[in-house]
Amino acid sequence: MGFTFFKQQDTMDCGATCLRMVCGHYGRKIGIVELRRACRITSQGASLLGVMEAAEVIGFSTTGLELSLKDLHKLKLPAILHWTKEHFVVLFKIKKDTYYVADPSKAIIKFSKPEFTERWCNADGNGIALELVPLPALQEGSDKNHSSHGGEFLKRYFYIYKALIFQILIGLAIASLLQLVLPFLTQSLIDTGIRYRNINFIQLIIIAQVMLLIGRAAVNFIRSWLLFHLSMRINLSILADFVLKLMKLPISFFLSKTSGDILQRINDQSKIESFLTGPFLNTIFSLGNLIVFSVLLFFFNKVIFLISLIGVIAYSLWVLCFLRYRRFLNFKKFDVSSKNQNLLMQLIFGIKEIKLNNSEREFRWEWENSQVELFRWDMKNISLNQVQEIGATFINESKNILITYLCATYVIHGEITLGTMMAMLYVIGQLNSPVEYIALFVQEVQDATISWERLNEVQQMDDEFSGTEDRCSSLPDNRNIYIENLDFSYPGAGNPTVIDKLSFEIPYGKSTAIVGKSGCGKTTLVNLILQLYSKDAGKILVGNIDIEQMDPRAWRQACGFVMQDGYIFSDTIIKNITVSTGIYDQAMLDLAIEVANLGDFINDLALKGDTKIGVGGVGLSQGQKQRILIARVVYKNADFVFLDEATNALDAENERTIISNFNKFFKGKTVVIIAHRLSTVTNADNIIVMSKGKLIEQGRHESLIKEQGAYYSLIKNQLELGI
Repeated sequence: MGFTFFKQQDTMDCGATCLRMVCGHYGRKIGIVELRRACRITSQGASLLGVMEAAEVIGFSTTGLELSLKDLHKLKLPAILHWTKEHFVVLFKIKKDTYYVADPSKAIIKFSKPEFTERWCNADGNGIALELVPLPALQEGSDKNHSSHGGEFLKRYFYIYKALIFQILIGLAIASLLQLVLPFLTQSLIDTGIRYRNINFIQLIIIAQVMLLIGRAAVNFIRSWLLFHLSMRINLSILADFVLKLMKLPISFFLSKTSGDILQRINDQSKIESFLTGPFLNTIFSLGNLIVFSVLLFFFNKVIFLISLIGVIAYSLWVLCFLRYRRFLNFKKFDVSSKNQNLLMQLIFGIKEIKLNNSEREFRWEWENSQVELFRWDMKNISLNQVQEIGATFINESKNILITYLCATYVIHGEITLGTMMAMLYVIGQLNSPVEYIALFVQEVQDATISWERLNEVQQMDDEFSGTEDRCSSLPDNRNIYIENLDFSYPGAGNPTVIDKLSFEIPYGKSTAIVGKSGCGKTTLVNLILQLYSKDAGKILVGNIDIEQMDPRAWRQACGFVMQDGYIFSDTIIKNITVSTGIYDQAMLDLAIEVANLGDFINDLALKGDTKIGVGGVGLSQGQKQRILIARVVYKNADFVFLDEATNALDAENERTIISNFNKFFKGKTVVIIAHRLSTVTNADNIIVMSKGKLIEQGRHESLIKEQGAYYSLIKNQLELGI
């Protein structure tokens, strides 16, 4: 139809992919990574505002409209439509009452007027559309991410294991040569041994065939083992590279992806590994056989060769006819599998809430519906394979029957010998396998390319810290933290400002408390200081060094923290405190257990500190989890300590003990405390009061109480102030 179609790679990519299609229509190649960033996609997808802002950055003039079906005909196409109230599609042509829509989750689809109206129009008969008019700026600049460079990817891994691959190729060459001898042995057996009744010659030929069989079996055995080792090594390399890249990505990447999307990408590596070690190398072997046996068949009989060639071409064209629909099924199954993974994870990790709300049946039904949908797409894939296989078998067998008939006719008329006929039939049989392998190879190339596109999209993303940048890896002498005109809002177009022109100082060696109502930006501020998020504007300085100019690993090494959503690993208590699999400092561990008041709890356990905890701290109370997190920050013994509601799950007695221990252990350290409880902030050297991302008050507890301002209002219900 002349319209550039792209399939969305993730479940939340529809807006960015629609914009990519419109760009492609106007000749601008741009990668999904850049578009996803420009649209400010979150785990909930992109908003219409986000798509509009991205389009304007790229070089479009945009207008968001709510209009009727009649007015839609006046719109400049292609345009992006808000589809079924939860999706984006591209309308690129209207012809009479037929609407041509590019749905990034499916394909290019034609809709009749009633079908289109049902999906686009709301109850008022109107729908939402985004008109995009290209500007000269659209053609300026280039994008480095629009291609996936699959060839470079293959070259990289093949180069690493070139010695193994060379041995495999030698094995393939030997196997091809051994197979080449067999048709001549068959011809000699019949035309010489049987025809002249020479039993000695027949025995010689049989011995030769047995030796060839043993040789082929030995070569294939060695080749299989080499392939196995190559497969395992490449598999580990691809997966390790992917996980290594994930660890280098900023937290914003994980905020914009569902867990299912990330897990499905990890599964994609198995397709690439399968392609590299299976069809790819076997196809090289098959191509060699195809060429050798085709030349041999041409030598035997040119007519038979021509019929065989026509059959191969017909077989290949039949397989190629299914590639486009196979690609669609691959993407659709990825989306459904990702959704299924998310639902399954919800069932496992949310089981307590599900049971408390008596929602087992509803969640089970939702998961079962997802399984049914996954089964439905699996059935479509199986049906496609069956249709393709039936057609391919029909073409192949028809060719073989015709060739058998012609060969028999030639023998009857004395044009060829019976031995030559048997040799040719053997050659035809050997040609069938290479053709099937090559057809399978085309399918595997398609699957591997799709998988590589998804993996490569992650590889193309910018690391949190590349290691090649000139960043400071040591702290300055002046270690005060300065917040200057800091602005931040979470990814996603139209999201409110969380931190707004915030400025204050955190003195080194002092304790600073940050208080305010929920949602005022306290935790977000700590995440910005720890470089988990990137600020929109302003500065965060340690002395005279902007933290963006510091190596994030070196900075975080100097920081200890207890976060609200701190994670408990599925490991022993000791390893959860030390966060280490190596040698730990026993004296520091004992101190951490003492400060966190964990001694009695650990001593009551049969395995003491070697007791293993379930995923996320299953089996522990919230207070026990929090004390393990507190012990973790004490064990790290960092110069800068950030405590985000570190004692909110503790009972009064434990809290009193731990706060007393805190005051001793953290003396002389820079401590930033975020808390609602007054008991944890009254002794702070400075208290920062925030509201809607802004600083509204600061000072010591006593002075702020006297002012009777925002701080006074926050804590007046927690203590009897005698007023």
